[in-house]
Amino acid sequence: MAVSVAIETPLQDEVRGLVEALDAYLVPLAPAEFHFGLDIEEMAGADTTVFVARTDAGEAVGVGALKDVGHESGARTGEVKRMFTLPSVRGQRIGSALLDAICDSAVALGIKRLVLETGVGEGLAAAVRLYENHGFTECGAVLDYPDSGYSRFFEKKLSA
Repeated sequence: MAVSVAIETPLQDEVRGLVEALDAYLVPLAPAEFHFGLDIEEMAGADTTVFVARTDAGEAVGVGALKDVGHESGARTGEVKRMFTLPSVRGQRIGSALLDAICDSAVALGIKRLVLETGVGEGLAAAVRLYENHGFTECGAVLDYPDSGYSRFFEKKLSA
């Protein structure tokens, strides 16, 4: 299936539906206090760019976001947030297309380091593989996240 990825507003029903599906997927994987997703209004903030993957028919099948968090550890840093693809399209490299668009946008913005927080366990193994296949390496706790048994942290250095 061919998909296109574009920057879009999260303030639309299809994106809300994707975020709701992501939240529902994550609920059983960790206690509520260890869920750190942005809500739709936060995703619409000036510091966040939202990417939507759509089929040729225009159906939204995936979402991801880049949050510009400013300077962290001496470098302008961005955070990968809200990565999700519909279960019906998994394995078709849509997550990869979203992550490529996020990385390309980060480079264009002058971001030198991307970080992310994800959960642990088999339910997120495919996400971890995606990040590792795109050059992210595991690191210690990033930004203001607590270092707990419910999170894994990754980073990737970027260059122009």
